Amino acid sequence: MDTMLYKLDSFEGPLDLLLFLIQKNKVNIYDIPIVQITGQYLEYVQAMDHTDLNLISDFLVMAATLLDIKSRMLLPAEESEEEAEDPRQELVERLLEYKMYKYMSYELKDRQMDGALRMYKEPTIPDEVKEYEPPVDLDALLDGVTLSKLNEIFKE
Repeated sequence: MDTMLYKLDSFEGPLDLLLFLIQKNKVNIYDIPIVQITGQYLEYVQAMDHTDLNLISDFLVMAATLLDIKSRMLLPAEESEEEAEDPRQELVERLLEYKMYKYMSYELKDRQMDGALRMYKEPTIPDEVKEYEPPVDLDALLDGVTLSKLNEIFKE
């Protein structure tokens, strides 16, 4: 196996690294070559910075999961089981769910950036408009409307 170094900054977690390796190797997510992906994943874990134990523990848990899947695939299938479940199935489901959320986050980020390009202005009302009073008192007009009163208003 060739030694591959990946930047930790470009991966948000173990599932992100797995998706990267699957896309890099151009393999079908439903038919993951677990031996190849596990080898590359373990090379990455060995090369990463071991100072942040919380971060590395997540990667180590995924590495253990990959090794478990790899070992179950290498064991001969029991004859009593008619339909042996693919050990990769749970991992595939997790990867597909992660991929969906990842692309949804890209969509939300794009919408946020589009919204940031729009400019909104606080309403500004000139002082002359704020101080404006209608020349006719509408409340008084509604009290007792007569023709003579309307005529007076018209003359004003």
